[in-house]
Amino acid sequence: MIRIFLAALLLTTPAFAADMSVFVRNQRPDGVALELFSRDSEKVWPGGDKVFLIRPGAKKSVPISCEPGEHICWGAWVNGDDSVAAGVGPDNDRPCDTCCFICTEHSTETVDLAE
Repeated sequence: MIRIFLAALLLTTPAFAADMSVFVRNQRPDGVALELFSRDSEKVWPGGDKVFLIRPGAKKSVPISCEPGEHICWGAWVNGDDSVAAGVGPDNDRPCDTCCFICTEHSTETVDLAE
């Protein structure tokens, strides 16, 4: 009976979330807003109609919790002017080959926002 219970528990245990960081270097003279978008689900970081704000010339580490192997892309834009955008943009609708990464436990991905 215990073996059946343990087997059922193993089969129903949800996948664990991975904790990782995204290190953003804003090398622009403007403050930027940044969001992270999952390519595998509807998840957005930070979510809730919020954005990560990075001051001009600042560096910021952003912790996220994601599913291991999940594909994540970043979109950034000048704070207050989303017509000046990088990555997948503010609406996650721009093509980008170099702005995505894979969620990996205890890792750090770096995003450089150059002029």
